[in-house]
Amino acid sequence: MKIVFLDRKTIGEDIDLSGFERFGEVVIYDYSAPDEVPARVEDADIIVLNKVPVNEATIGTAKQLKLVCVTATGTNNLDKDYLASRGIEWRNVAGYSTEAVAQHTFSLAFYLLEHLSYYDEYVKSEKYANDRMFTHFEKHFHEISGKTWGIIGLGAIGSRVAEIAKLFGANLIYYSTSGRNHSDIYKEVDFDTLLSTSDVISIHAPLDENTMHLIDKAALSKMKKNAILINVGRGPIIVEKDLADALECGQIAAAGLDVLDVEPMSPENPLVRIKDSTKLLITPHIAWAAVEARQRLMKIIEGQIEDFLK
Repeated sequence: MKIVFLDRKTIGEDIDLSGFERFGEVVIYDYSAPDEVPARVEDADIIVLNKVPVNEATIGTAKQLKLVCVTATGTNNLDKDYLASRGIEWRNVAGYSTEAVAQHTFSLAFYLLEHLSYYDEYVKSEKYANDRMFTHFEKHFHEISGKTWGIIGLGAIGSRVAEIAKLFGANLIYYSTSGRNHSDIYKEVDFDTLLSTSDVISIHAPLDENTMHLIDKAALSKMKKNAILINVGRGPIIVEKDLADALECGQIAAAGLDVLDVEPMSPENPLVRIKDSTKLLITPHIAWAAVEARQRLMKIIEGQIEDFLK
């Protein structure tokens, strides 16, 4: 067996891949542009990748390819019809990052809710060292307890966030974008009700025809002015220009994003112009990337290859 990793750096160089050597020869590339893929997979039996497109143009030369493993949940980069026509199987991974993404959701929320960027700068600028008061009330913040936390997408991650938010005393409501996820524990509401009544809204939905540009100017206009919007789902769920405008005019209080429409971030992204960290926090698609989550991910991939070979 020959296993080829096409974009190893997308899972981090700190993750040990030596376990794959028991299956045969392992060849590792840090990154692979689409035009580099055909030569690299020509004699591969199994390929492992994250973002590399898999279609006739990239793997048409791979005459002995049997299995494609995606080190992610999303499989938009796979031409599944082409794979099926050649009898090539594929695997993806779900559930490996639930704890990590839930944790990051609250990291974003707390940073914005308690104006931590402002208070950190207040101390580091030595203003606190020369103050007369032991405390400082400049930026007011509130408890989560008693507030309404709205969840868009009550899958595994959304459910975990709901569970944690409830421990903080929040009132939980949710909107199912697919209409398939229902709960006996949390209150299901329509989209407009979620927008107009939530103090915090967190997005945990996939990108599909139901969620593309779901959060646009009209949606943002229905939110509370004190509301915080968190997106750890997919970037295009939010219309970024509309969000930038809403933040600048005070339509909503703040937004925390781990995903963007174009990644890495485009210099033309309208959110670039917002430098106030009390209003906007963007992290570079790291919610899933806790060390334990990435280790878990590759152990699952390793197990999938083992099962396939059996």
